Amino acid sequence: MKHFLIAACAVFYALAAHATVTASEKEALETYCKPDAERLCKGVGLGGGKMKACLEKNENELSVGCAKALQALKEG
Repeated sequence: MKHFLIAACAVFYALAAHATVTASEKEALETYCKPDAERLCKGVGLGGGKMKACLEKNENELSVGCAKALQALKEG
């Protein structure tokens, strides 16, 4: 259940940034950002943009894959 919630946070981050998220963007977020969210944002609750804020706060510590996935969303 916890893993699902973290993956869902990454998807919600994408949805908050853009109205549409492609299947490949969703897959990239789940693949590359889930470990970062677990490592950097442990204990951060869902809702209110908390996960997004946590990932942004720790952007210098994100893995290359997660940083690229998030950047692709911003550019899209």
